[in-house]
Amino acid sequence: MGFALRRPDDAVGSAAPAILIGLFVAFGGVLFGYDTGTISGILAMKYWRETFSTGYINKTDGMKDVTSSQSSMIVSLLSAGTFFGALFAAPIADKFGRRLGMIMDTGVFVVGVILQTIATSIPLFVAGRFFAGLGVGLLSATIPLYQSETSPKWIRGTIVGAYQLAITFGLLLAAIVNNATKDRNDTGSYRIPVAIQFAWAIILVVGMIVLPETPRFLIKQDRYEEATKALARLRRMDVNDPAVVSELAEIQANHEFEMRLGAASYLEIFRGTLGKRLATGCAVQGLQQLAGVNFIFYYGTTFFQNSGIQNSFVITLITNIINVVSTFPGLYMVEKWGRRPLLLFGAVGMCVSQLIVAIVGTAVDSDVSNKVLIAFVCIYIFFFACSWGPVAWVVTGELFPLKARAKCLSITTATNWLLNWAIAYATPYMVNSGPGNANLQSKVFFIWGGFCLICAIFVYTCIYETKGLSLEQVDELYSKVSCAWKSVGWVPSVNYADVRDVSNGKSGDLAQLEIDAGEKRAEGATHHESVGAKADV
Repeated sequence: MGFALRRPDDAVGSAAPAILIGLFVAFGGVLFGYDTGTISGILAMKYWRETFSTGYINKTDGMKDVTSSQSSMIVSLLSAGTFFGALFAAPIADKFGRRLGMIMDTGVFVVGVILQTIATSIPLFVAGRFFAGLGVGLLSATIPLYQSETSPKWIRGTIVGAYQLAITFGLLLAAIVNNATKDRNDTGSYRIPVAIQFAWAIILVVGMIVLPETPRFLIKQDRYEEATKALARLRRMDVNDPAVVSELAEIQANHEFEMRLGAASYLEIFRGTLGKRLATGCAVQGLQQLAGVNFIFYYGTTFFQNSGIQNSFVITLITNIINVVSTFPGLYMVEKWGRRPLLLFGAVGMCVSQLIVAIVGTAVDSDVSNKVLIAFVCIYIFFFACSWGPVAWVVTGELFPLKARAKCLSITTATNWLLNWAIAYATPYMVNSGPGNANLQSKVFFIWGGFCLICAIFVYTCIYETKGLSLEQVDELYSKVSCAWKSVGWVPSVNYADVRDVSNGKSGDLAQLEIDAGEKRAEGATHHESVGAKADV
């Protein structure tokens, strides 16, 4: 097989435009990662705590501070906004398109940044967090949608996974900026990290103005000529090239076939095989959150402080660097190993690392235990960043047919944000000491480790292997293969243009329709030979 990712022999045109466009669109993840990472450091800043305090005194250091409930609200309101944003993403992406939708989404995010920048009290800061979250939620459902609909199938996993890389890069940038401003004794300590987000938004909007719409969205809107131009631009080929015509014809035939079997209403996507795929997507996104990574990035700085670790800001910076660097092997392995093996590898590694952190942190209290805790938190981040971090977005981006892709992706992404919100809100009560709090401290890693074990079981029983398949071939896979563990090595065989012609609205299984299409082709060939023989006579 070799080390490098090999372009398939049947791939036509240039993949460079689609790859570069997909990687640029992934930049939207920086908005998500940076905003998420910024709040962890801001909550630990002395000036911010004193400015936004409503009178509470932290008994640990005697400083004015925000309460656990206020901390939960400030962190979790971003996730609440993202939940609603993800749900609203489907109608916006289907009405205005993937490209224009992302420009509108970024505008909502900017409103949130403005409110956070000018805030000097909790209510306005929280409002800004919500609107920023609304924009991030809209983008988080639309970006993988755009990437999956424009990427060549042989490298689609790497391109969609780059969205997670951008998230980790945003987290790293936030840690660097927080570390640079944390000791300022003025509003610049938190306003500088927040206001920098304007730059990320401007970069994304300027790029989206010149990028093409996805061919699959244009087909869905019956704009065939525009779809042809968009696909030709993505493949760097002439609009009349037979390969462009053939690929677009298959996309259109698949869409027409799916629409003949039923509309893509919200009620319809919860039924049958589509409902099974939606449940899989929701579960993989939910488990990505329940693996516990955002505990590290939301509350890592304060957790390390409470564990007696000096230079907690530096430790947070180190964990973010590991998060970025470890994502790169994941982008390679998702196409080399496949989705199932990489997710299993990550789940087992995360489970072992989390349990070691929990046991050592609970049983021993010393400098040595702190070093072990830091080491295995870093190892855990490696396993997450190279597997569940990027691959969860890859899997959900590939799961759904065109007619329902925006709706289903918005629901799976909303599931991610719902669990994100729940963890962000509950964590201070679970970890911190004080009245009404569970004071779990390092014991919380037993919970995350248990969910990582569930992740491994879920991958084996529910995740289909979709490496190397077009989005239309994924539909065929789910129609023909009943069990996830039987999907490895499966080879597609359907030509949707033929199947569409014999379906006539029938809801029978795809395998039978394929047989009917084959018989029709054979009859056509026989008739052609018969006519030819008569002509010879």
